[in-house]
Amino acid sequence: MNVVLIEPEIPQNTGTIGRLCLATGSTLHLVEPLGFEITDAHLKRAGLDYWEHLSVVRHKNVEAFLEQLPADAKLSFLSKKAGRTHYEEKFEPGSWLIFGKETMGLPDWMLNRYAAQTVRIPMFDARVRSLNLSNAVSICVYEAIRQIQQVNPEAYSEL
Repeated sequence: MNVVLIEPEIPQNTGTIGRLCLATGSTLHLVEPLGFEITDAHLKRAGLDYWEHLSVVRHKNVEAFLEQLPADAKLSFLSKKAGRTHYEEKFEPGSWLIFGKETMGLPDWMLNRYAAQTVRIPMFDARVRSLNLSNAVSICVYEAIRQIQQVNPEAYSEL
């Protein structure tokens, strides 16, 4: 799986997501600009001793990230503005789960360009504006793993 953070701002979230990626064998893609330095103590604390073992790919900007995507990449953009839920998405091995920055989410131009590939995590109380980024990533990664295991029980057999 590929977890993509577009311009993440909070180091603790990124550190927690890094730990999740290592635990699930996922690659973490960080799209700059970042709201912190990779050496930030908060990021390291949230990622604990795992950061050095994590597969991390950095991209200079959104355009550079999009240009490097394989032509057949299975893309899923997560946004509270989407009509379909992540339960309706068909994840597959190697899927790209793409998340926006904590304060703004994904940019509107991206949501418009990839509208058919945009999904949301359902929330059942309208007073909740959004979920924490690290929680949202966890929800989606493990839903993707669940779906993949249903099709291929051998996948993620160590979990």
